[in-house]
Amino acid sequence: MVFQLIGTPAADRKERVRQLAQLGFTWADLEEEAYWIDQLVCMERDVYEELIRAAEKLWLIFDKAARYVQGNREFYAHLSIPEVLWDGLDRLPMNEKGYISRYARFDFSVNQYGEIKLLELNSDTPTGYVEAAIATPWLCKQYRVDSPNVAMKDYIHAAWAKEAPDYASCIAYGAHLEDSGTIDALVKHSGRNITCLDVLDLWVDEGIVRSGQDHIIRKMFALYPKEWMGVDDGGEALSYAIEEGFIELFNPLHAVILQSKGLQALIWELQEQGELFTEEEQLYIKAYMLPTYTEPVLAGNYVSKAMFGREGGSVELYNQEGELEQKDDAGYDTSVFFKRVYQQRADLPELQFAHGSGHLLTGLFMLNGTPCGLLGRAGGMITGNASQFVGIGVSSA
Repeated sequence: MVFQLIGTPAADRKERVRQLAQLGFTWADLEEEAYWIDQLVCMERDVYEELIRAAEKLWLIFDKAARYVQGNREFYAHLSIPEVLWDGLDRLPMNEKGYISRYARFDFSVNQYGEIKLLELNSDTPTGYVEAAIATPWLCKQYRVDSPNVAMKDYIHAAWAKEAPDYASCIAYGAHLEDSGTIDALVKHSGRNITCLDVLDLWVDEGIVRSGQDHIIRKMFALYPKEWMGVDDGGEALSYAIEEGFIELFNPLHAVILQSKGLQALIWELQEQGELFTEEEQLYIKAYMLPTYTEPVLAGNYVSKAMFGREGGSVELYNQEGELEQKDDAGYDTSVFFKRVYQQRADLPELQFAHGSGHLLTGLFMLNGTPCGLLGRAGGMITGNASQFVGIGVSSA
């Protein structure tokens, strides 16, 4: 068994939640609902080490594919990247190899037999940082279980030293607990003197991004999905500011290429055709990625989801006969704006927690180009807004 559950929920949950809040994890309970599961998942070390090796190689495979896409507008359209971003993608230089994004997270299905399959990559605006970097080491220490997550803050420090943002922002900063807490933790771990802002308080004047009348924003970390510049009011003005170099965003604009699930379909297609990738890379793609296509060519046992979407929105599960088995009706269906991909299913393992069963999604952060932090989410067969956080540690042997 790859995963073992450790511990039982404490009798005094409120005290535990209070302690986590003091650390910066203020949404362990949300409106009387328990978001944090007061138990720990322990992963076998050999499977964890294989997961790290797979992530290191897949990260460079995605990097190579993104560079293959850059400058080709047919690919941009194929990946459903909004046209308003195309000029910037063409004109701006890409970061060096392995650093197109310095703040990303892979999401894997890792089953109880040790089979590892990549579901998707969030290379632009991953959340869960506080849960992984702060809460998980705290929980692992209590159970005397190793946590590789202790190094996450050091990689953030290095990443932000390189990108050097002066501002950090999210939508509803100060009001939205999770996004605001994520921004605050990242700023703290960066060690930099950074001003935090609400994205909706920014405005663009002839390419200049401003906060109020006096503050000009030149370099900013933003928990704002770049694809929404093709949808939101003001998105075109912000994209113009980026492409003209009036503002540098972190993650950089090219992270949107990695973010598109269409890139996974392109990688799979190129692997099938024997193009672009080395023999070793092709082996890693076949071993750890799932057949993914931009057309519904799979007869059954597949997932359909929008190329850009978060928290389970737009996800549909189809059974062996090709019939719709389950869909996420709670999340926002972004397929009204973006094309879909069709991916072979790799169901999440089901664990029996104290409060009931849950399907475990294994997240792995990629910070400054390095795999370094596990994030557990437990919920339904589709990991959506109702899923819960559970810490993941690693066995000592």
